[in-house]
Amino acid sequence: MEYRRSTLPTSVKEPESKFTFRVPNRRARAVTAPAPASAPAHPALALHGAFSSAEPAPPGALASAEPAPDELTGMVDVVGVTQVTHDVKTFELRAGWMESVDFEPGQYVTVRVPELGLERCYSISSAPFGTNTFTITVKRVSGGAVSNHLHDAVGVGGSLHVDGPYGLFSTSFHPAATHLFISGGSGITPMMSMVRALLADPGQHPTDIVFVHNAATPDDIIFRAELDQLAEVPGIRVVTMCSRDSVTEVWAGRRGRISADVLAEAVPGLGDREVFVCGPAGYRESVRDALARLGVDDRRVHEESFVFAMKPADRLARAEARAREFAERDGAARQDSTGPGWGECTPLARFGIEFRSTGTRIDCDPGTTVLDAAVRAGLTVPSSCAEGMCGTCKSVLVSGEVEMRHNGGIRPKEIAAGKFLPCCSTPKSDLVVE
Repeated sequence: MEYRRSTLPTSVKEPESKFTFRVPNRRARAVTAPAPASAPAHPALALHGAFSSAEPAPPGALASAEPAPDELTGMVDVVGVTQVTHDVKTFELRAGWMESVDFEPGQYVTVRVPELGLERCYSISSAPFGTNTFTITVKRVSGGAVSNHLHDAVGVGGSLHVDGPYGLFSTSFHPAATHLFISGGSGITPMMSMVRALLADPGQHPTDIVFVHNAATPDDIIFRAELDQLAEVPGIRVVTMCSRDSVTEVWAGRRGRISADVLAEAVPGLGDREVFVCGPAGYRESVRDALARLGVDDRRVHEESFVFAMKPADRLARAEARAREFAERDGAARQDSTGPGWGECTPLARFGIEFRSTGTRIDCDPGTTVLDAAVRAGLTVPSSCAEGMCGTCKSVLVSGEVEMRHNGGIRPKEIAAGKFLPCCSTPKSDLVVE
């Protein structure tokens, strides 16, 4: 679907993940020249008030910003911490400036730690109950700077900067009469939000949920007591699987890994269910293969995954690879334009991008994202996921037109206000970026 920016109100409930996003030219000067050679190698580029992952934000910089009364963007108070398993904690957060934190079950927030200069996305594990508090459930990751900081340094009375909610992974956006939730490890967090919400508001259909969860050992089962309680609720079938015993417990339940045989046995009416999958990459791949073997329509299968912190060298390599590919295609087009039928094949377009905050101007081909073009030109751009999920690179498009293919990292009203995500946007004209 193509979306063209309009001042008219919209009643569309589900955010679209692809937009053709056009902003009228506001007397912006033409931009075609590349960045001058004398420009600094890595000038700072301030985009929508976000901070670069290369430079930690100064203490209090984020706290000083006045949050909008109807947006979950600002410093939230930590009002509760619960030890869920030996390496998982739930943090109850309160947005004091809001009467109610509105989100769809399954969505996530971007958590920023100013002193580390880092951000990560965490699914909201609570259901939207109309209060100004919500929870995130965080697994400690070996070597993970943010998760270890949250576990070791953040307690009741502390505060975190959050931005959101984001994401399209929600039963609200994919309504159905019957559901199948499949999770591995900490992938259970958005599932619990959705299950809790469905139970609180079952709608017109009787509850019909199958919940399959995989953990390494019994000690690693997140929300174990609640899963046991859910198994007693009419209309809900819970299948918890462990790969092995723990030091303190011999697992008496189903053992092994997720497979087509397990799903065929455990899930009645599999083909009629809306399926939600979350877990590590290998786990999701196994589930995807199993569902395909069982003939499940992939249009009914929805996945959530967070991929972050692409190394600068990797991002630069990707940008350069895309530039080489464009150069090869452009060269072929130019060569063809001199031969017979030259009128049918013209050199490929190249657009100019101006970043107003620095006055820097660069070139970008239509197949390269604005972020990759900026990185290739030596600009330091605040970004994290590079997949249109976290919202860190969110910027204002002053003029021009881009095609944006995001993964829920921007709100519809932000798009209406002229904001876009450079990491997943390719130019369709010359651009001016605030």
